[in-house]
Formats: sequence, C-alpha cells, structure tokens
Amino acid sequence: MILPAVAVAAGLILLVWSAERFVDGAAATSRRLGLSPLLIGMLVIGFGTSAPELMVSALAAGQGNPGLALGNAYGSNIANIGLILGLVALISPLAVHSGVIRRELPVLGAVTLLSALLMWGGVIGRWEGGLLLVLLAGFIGASIFLARRGQADPLAADTEESLAVHPMSLRVGLAWTGIGLVLLVVSSRILVWGAVAIAQGFGVSDLIIGLTVVAVGTSLPELASSISALRRREHDLVLGNVVGSNLFNTLGVVGLAAVITPIQVGAEVLLRDWTLMTVMTAMMAVFALGWRGRQGRINRLEGAVLLTMFVAYTGWLVHLVLRGGNV
Repeated sequence: MILPAVAVAAGLILLVWSAERFVDGAAATSRRLGLSPLLIGMLVIGFGTSAPELMVSALAAGQGNPGLALGNAYGSNIANIGLILGLVALISPLAVHSGVIRRELPVLGAVTLLSALLMWGGVIGRWEGGLLLVLLAGFIGASIFLARRGQADPLAADTEESLAVHPMSLRVGLAWTGIGLVLLVVSSRILVWGAVAIAQGFGVSDLIIGLTVVAVGTSLPELASSISALRRREHDLVLGNVVGSNLFNTLGVVGLAAVITPIQVGAEVLLRDWTLMTVMTAMMAVFALGWRGRQGRINRLEGAVLLTMFVAYTGWLVHLVLRGGNV
C-alpha cells in the first residue's frame, strides 16, 4: 500500500506542476497567435485548468474504472466551489463585474440539471456522452461568436494583466504547452494507478476515491491560479476559472469518459453527490449574480458557508470509508 500512496502523492505533485506549465504555455501561445484576452480567459484558462480532470477521467474510463472518472468530475466541481471559491472569498470578498460570467452561470445551472436527466436511468451511455460533447462544442462556438463582437468585459482586462505576469515568445509558449501536455498524461497514469490500487486495497469504490483524493488533487491547479489572480485583485478571473472549469468538467470530462466506456451511476450519486453539487452551484450563482438589488459579490460569510459545506461533505465520505462502506 506504500507504493500506491507514493504514486498518488507523486502523481498529484507532477500533475499540478504540469497543468500550470500547460495553461501558461497555452495562454501565451494563444495570445501570440492573436486570440483575444476575453477568449483566453473564457476558454484557454477556464477550460485549461481542467486538463488534469480530463486526462485522469479519460485514462480511468479507458482502464475500466468509470466510477473514478465520474467521481473526479463531480468531486472537482464540488471542490472548485466549496474549497477554492469558499477559501478565496474567505481571504478576500470577491466582487463580480463580468457580463460573460453572468451569462455562463445560468448555462452551468442548465447543464447541471441536464446531467441528472442523463443519469436517471442508472447509466450515462455513449450517446449521452456524445450529447455532452456536442453541447460543449456549441458552447465554445457561441463563446467565440460573442467574444468577436468586441464588447469590453472586465474578464478581458483581468486576463490581460495575468498574461503580462508570465510573458513568453511563441516558441517558448509552444514548448511549455507540449511539455505540460506530455507530463499531464504521464502524471495522470501514475495517479490513476495509485488511486485504483488504494481503492482496491481498502475495499472502497473508485467513486469515493475519485470524489475525495483525486478530485481535490486535480482541482489544485484551479486553486493555484485563483490565489495568484486574487493577489492581483483579478476577482472576475477567479470566478471565471471556477465557472469555466465546472462547465468543462460537466460537459467535456464526463462526456469523453462516457464515450470511452458507459458509466454506471448508483442512486447515491444522484441523492448525495449531484444534489450537493447542484445546491452549491445554485448558491454560487445567487451570490455572484446578486439578489434583492445587491451587487453581485461573494463575501467572507458566504465563502465560509461554501467552505463548511465542502468540509462536512468530505468528512461524511471519510466516515463512510472508516465505517467500511463501499459507496
């Protein structure tokens, strides 16, 4: 059991490092190729920080562990809102100005509800996975169309400042993108092997491992980029990272994993994991969009509530494992 634990730890460390290099390289390359800062913030950075989830879930599904893939995706969504957004807001309240994020939040809510319908029959099949990927492609196309209309948005300004922190030439950007991608694959393989071995050793489901250790680990790139953005007071980029990552996890990560192999979904996923993810998504939207005439912002109290929900949820999963549960 020592070797799998070392593999998980080493895989997570390499995964976080390679994800940061991949996102920095991809963002710099996109800028050098003329992509607008708004699109880079919406797609390259927001979706790029979910590259670990995509790699891990695709490999897990390909190796016959679809529960790990689903747990990684939904667990990462919960960690993104509860751990990352909650912790960051607890450090410093987040003001929301971006119209792009205000448009994306209802979309995230809609695809979250759709995911419940797709799981209702107890399995997410290849057709359902294909539908999620088609919806992701449609969202990307719509985002490109709206960004090219040239409307100013605070998210673009935040992204511009973020890109200025790590300036790269086109050659360097391409090199780091390639290196990061290769190391993402290698670290994902190490992590999946270790996670599956631990799950088998303790007699727990790969879903639980995906919802806890793997989910938190693959969310670390979002945490690192969010704290970095917070230090530069780029509040819209922080929330944009979380919303973009959750959209990509729900559509792209689950969709690709289901296309590779159908995902069996137990009743506990809908009743426990999906329900919490949906409640936290709704709370994030209410806080960020504002209510009763209040400007959209996530204050320290709201951040503390989200963080407490995440800690309680994770504690309950650990309790199930210690009790000998396999759910």
